[in-house]
Amino acid sequence: MTDLDERNRTGAADPVKALLHRHNDLCVRAVDPLEIAAGLEAHGITDRTAARFRHRDVFSLAEELYARIPRDDDPPPPTPPRTENGRTGIPTLLLPLLPGVLCAAAVLALHRTHGENRLYAAAAGILAVTLAVRAALRRGPLSTPGHRHRPTTTTWTCWLIGYALLGDGLLHAAITGGPDGLPDGTDHGHWPLAAAPALALALACAPAAWTAGLFTTHARRRLASSRGLEDFSASARPALLGAFALFLGALAALLGMVSAVLDEPRALPGTLALGALLFLARLLTVHGFTHAPRVVLSLTAIAQATALATVFAARLPGLGGLSTPVDTLTMAWGPAAVPTVTCGAAALVLLIHACRTLTRASAHRPAEQPR
Repeated sequence: MTDLDERNRTGAADPVKALLHRHNDLCVRAVDPLEIAAGLEAHGITDRTAARFRHRDVFSLAEELYARIPRDDDPPPPTPPRTENGRTGIPTLLLPLLPGVLCAAAVLALHRTHGENRLYAAAAGILAVTLAVRAALRRGPLSTPGHRHRPTTTTWTCWLIGYALLGDGLLHAAITGGPDGLPDGTDHGHWPLAAAPALALALACAPAAWTAGLFTTHARRRLASSRGLEDFSASARPALLGAFALFLGALAALLGMVSAVLDEPRALPGTLALGALLFLARLLTVHGFTHAPRVVLSLTAIAQATALATVFAARLPGLGGLSTPVDTLTMAWGPAAVPTVTCGAAALVLLIHACRTLTRASAHRPAEQPR
């Protein structure tokens, strides 16, 4: 009998051994059976598949695989501690407050300055808030593991936030024949500035981080106590939807407070849609799913840019019909309808995607590369 025949006979008699050989790298690197279970699920092995290996679920199959890996008697070298988003220090918990504080200071400076000084205040405020957001995204629940994931979504995110600041005012001015000048940093110029949505989103960095941490902590605890993939998914889905609803509630409350203080319209639908889109995109990115957020954010930004471009292009001879869809939409619902529709549709797509991906056990294991 050849060696190949012997291996085939052994694999048929002991299917777990063949599975162990196929996923040897995963089993050797794993620090506990849960990591193996999550990795098996990522490779398409379900509880039903585990029955072919004489196990009731993937978790018990993972326990056998983990037990079969030969290990030295000496204790393994210490592994880098995993970031438990629900067990972070006080500085990390307070760091997400920094973007809101600096953005509030920038808005206050815009209201207290005039002329050239207002331009300097705006530039300084944008730089300060950008650095604060970057710091908040590098530590805590909104950070990617080991900063390994570098999705190219920064440009699209900046566009969406910039549109929340200036887009509605520019669209309204374009439809009415303007704008007749550049934005002056106020809400009553040729190109009005909507500070309330941007400030509310900056302040919402804190509840976004805290709710993301609550969801991740709950998911990891349920991963440790679940005895099947379906059991884990059934408990993770309500936690995801609860964290999402909790964030939207916090954002709505912040927007109402900020709008009252600044004496601006609330712009609730558009701001909630944008906040939901950015929150879901970041939550997916944190767990290693970077492709969908990158595509959805880029398409949303392109849709908003196209809406603006069609209004200006319609002023050219023979192209008046280009702006008909945008004109119809804004006449019925106002300029805020454009970000509400685009961001709302994009957020719905990401929510459906998140309910399918973030409720899997493999989404809560240490990620090595973007998925």
